[in-house]
Amino acid sequence: MGAMFRSEEMALCQLFIQPEAAYTSVSELGEAGSVQFRDLNPDVNAFQRKFVNEVRRCDEMERKLRYIEAEVHKDGVHVPAVKEAPRAPNPREIIDLEAHLEKTENEILELSHNAVNLKQNYLELTELRHVLEKTEAFFTAQEEIGMDSLTKSLISDETGQQAAARGRLGFVAGVVQRERVPAFERMLWRISRGNVFLRRAELDKPLEDPATGNEIYKTVFVAFFQGEQLKSRIKKVCAGFHASLYPCPPSNGERQDMVKGVRTRLEDLNMVLNQTRDHRQRVLMSVAKELASWTIMVRKMKAIYHTLNLFNMDVTKKCLIGECWVPTADLPNVQKALADGSNACGSSIPSFLNCIETEEEPPTFNRTNRFTRGFQNLIDSYGVASYRECNPALYTIITFPFLFAVMFGDLGHGCIMALFGAWMVIKETSLAAKKTSNEIWNIFFAGRYIILLMGCFSMYTGLVYNDIFSKSMNIFGSSWSIPYDNETMANNLALTLDPKDSYGDYPYFIGIDPIWQTADNKIIFLNSYKMKLSIIFGVIHMIFGVCMSVVNYNFFKRRYSIVLEFIPQIVFLCLLFLYMVFMMFFKWVAYSTKSEDLAYSQGCAPSVLILFINMMLFSKNEPEAGCKEFMFDSQGQIQRVFVLVALCCIPVMLLGKPLYLLTVSKKKDHAKVSLLYASVKNLLDINSRLLLIIKD
Repeated sequence: MGAMFRSEEMALCQLFIQPEAAYTSVSELGEAGSVQFRDLNPDVNAFQRKFVNEVRRCDEMERKLRYIEAEVHKDGVHVPAVKEAPRAPNPREIIDLEAHLEKTENEILELSHNAVNLKQNYLELTELRHVLEKTEAFFTAQEEIGMDSLTKSLISDETGQQAAARGRLGFVAGVVQRERVPAFERMLWRISRGNVFLRRAELDKPLEDPATGNEIYKTVFVAFFQGEQLKSRIKKVCAGFHASLYPCPPSNGERQDMVKGVRTRLEDLNMVLNQTRDHRQRVLMSVAKELASWTIMVRKMKAIYHTLNLFNMDVTKKCLIGECWVPTADLPNVQKALADGSNACGSSIPSFLNCIETEEEPPTFNRTNRFTRGFQNLIDSYGVASYRECNPALYTIITFPFLFAVMFGDLGHGCIMALFGAWMVIKETSLAAKKTSNEIWNIFFAGRYIILLMGCFSMYTGLVYNDIFSKSMNIFGSSWSIPYDNETMANNLALTLDPKDSYGDYPYFIGIDPIWQTADNKIIFLNSYKMKLSIIFGVIHMIFGVCMSVVNYNFFKRRYSIVLEFIPQIVFLCLLFLYMVFMMFFKWVAYSTKSEDLAYSQGCAPSVLILFINMMLFSKNEPEAGCKEFMFDSQGQIQRVFVLVALCCIPVMLLGKPLYLLTVSKKKDHAKVSLLYASVKNLLDINSRLLLIIKD
């Protein structure tokens, strides 16, 4: 926890790595996670850098992995989580991994292509079977209504000039998507001027689209026509509406034989489809076991080559030079990672690290763990502290949940929140392994320790407020007593309890007395009570924050800020807002129902808010008879002094530091000019002496 008090000290380092050891060395540095690299090629295009081809190879492997992952998820195959993240593959393993991904992608592509073709054939045969069966129903219905032999002889599937010469009716049969049927019928009516007889029947069950796997609803139709010209028009309309046409024999016997043949082919094709599906499932299950590891390895490879593109090549082209920010505490780990990287590739020349001096401000680095990470992210969302400044996250661990609890304050709801946070903390290993894109859940899980502490503090403040699901608990017995008899209580809807007679000598053990739940002025009392608590804790919080600035001023040796910033700020806060907090406590202590002095009875207690407003406006209020305007003697004079001193602090806070820095800057400029003038004068004196010597 001590590391969180202040951001860690950083050092700017140069890395000198041999090209053959660069990949393994950066891999070791990435596993250590202690280095932030700088780009030494800011003016070089991304496509002109040294390792751009390797990055493209990684992009291609990522594309293959995305395709494989999409196919795995399409079939609902479970991808097991990685228990231990694999390291980046060495250069020799990269070629094997690339070849394996290529082979896997081609195999899945071939399986998908074959499956689509088989499903397309199965769909066509299924549609043909439905056409034959529905057509049988059409012709049977025509026979039942008594179609004469002349009309039967006119119906034929013969086409061409002979059929047109004989005057026989031709027909086409097929299927079309159900939502296109109304437009399809209208178009046939328009092109034929009503000379096409269309019969249709909807399919009961949806069919599967071979390409997407979605359900599609279709309708079988038979269109009767006369003439070759009309036939060509009908076929063009069918092509425009993406209707599938199938051959249909005119005789009943031929149709029955064709239906039997189609059913046999469907059974055989269904068996082949099942075998293909089983084989695809086995292939995808074997791939799914390694998919997560492959993804991590490829991402690490790509990150390594991206990092290497930040390096610069020396003049001799024999060494890669990189610059990075490293926490000084992690310098031994970085040196060890460089040594391990050189040893892993068998390099004879070791890589080394050199710390360099710089005037540039280092980045802010706050080391965190899984408990403090959520609080640090909360602070960083408002603003990152400057380098080596005090880290507010250390104090936010307590202040943020507690201030939330002061506002929330319910024992029941706080218990639910604490249980939810505790569940996420206990199950964090298994929950973290489940990768999800749900942004709301990710926010909750990242702040699981914050939620746990907020719930625990809310339970405490809820106990103080005596609030559980907006109800009170009477655990220790009320300190109020009712002086009225039963008859008086029965005849009155509301009665006033005088604290002098009804309140006992001992208050409720902890929190608010439960009898306030029955009071008509409960809301007024609770709002006033909670508002005063919020002001008290808020003022203490502000004073604490201002006092913490002294630590930064002293650390950065800006002690002038203590005089010009801290002292005016703390005086301003104390004379106005801390004084208001003092008045709250004084009012609670000094005024009592059992006070013998009328001026300090409960009816004469002045409003702290009104006193504070009058203090700022230098105004007065006339008190009631027997009461005092102020809480104690000379309070009016003290308040005037406080306001005047606080007003004097404002120009010091606004103008003190800028004027001081401007004065110091002018003095430095004057000193530089004086030094330059003295140097020029000395140079002229030396030149004149040389001239005299030469002349002599």
